[in-house]
Amino acid sequence: MKAFFITATAFLALSACLFDSKPARFSIQSSKTYEASMFRQNCAICHGPEGEGKTLDDGRIIPNIRDGEHKYNSREQIYDHITNGGNGMVPFRDILTEKERNSLVEFVLRDLRKN
Repeated sequence: MKAFFITATAFLALSACLFDSKPARFSIQSSKTYEASMFRQNCAICHGPEGEGKTLDDGRIIPNIRDGEHKYNSREQIYDHITNGGNGMVPFRDILTEKERNSLVEFVLRDLRKN
């Protein structure tokens, strides 16, 4: 009987580990993808190393592009904002290729926002 309880307890503990309902959060800093590298090189300086935004010393707010409400939600809106900038963001049309800008849009939606 004692062996049964030990086995059952071990099974429940293992099940809790295996069936964790919350998936691990994507880490930009530890990712080796090209998109994460582009983010680190071009976006992290303002949006932060994990895309969570920040408040500047002068009170301006750099948006969190991972969590919460977003001003730009569709692929087209995000692409346009990356390409043309605005609201304090520099345009990347002459810095990143069209393919790179599209890759960043997919990165934001797929890896950062999980859409």
